[in-house]
Amino acid sequence: MSFFEQYGTFAILVVLGCLLYALIMVVSRVMRPSVPSPQKLTTYECGVPAEGTGWTQVNIRYYVFAFLFVIFDVEAIFLFPWAVIVGGLDATTPVSPMFAVVAMFLFIGTLLEGLAYAWKKGVLRWD
Repeated sequence: MSFFEQYGTFAILVVLGCLLYALIMVVSRVMRPSVPSPQKLTTYECGVPAEGTGWTQVNIRYYVFAFLFVIFDVEAIFLFPWAVIVGGLDATTPVSPMFAVVAMFLFIGTLLEGLAYAWKKGVLRWD
């Protein structure tokens, strides 16, 4: 199979995917019920009537808090493969089990240092 034949196959799959997407959207639009009303066009916020406009300034602390959560959440994911790998280490492997444990403690220590820094700066205070 030549270089252009491979890309031709890929192009055909992309076109078929786009056509399938368009078909699904058209069928969805034709089959859905449509009963427009002014109440449906209002903003809905958890059952509470909306106050003001949608363009309000939000405290940066909320974004930092969410960012810290994502960082620690993703870093926690690295603990699972490490636990599986460290279980298979022994004296015959090129990496000693003690090295793997020390490396993980350094990793966790770095995370705790970042958490302590955020705590000291008052980022974790929810006022």
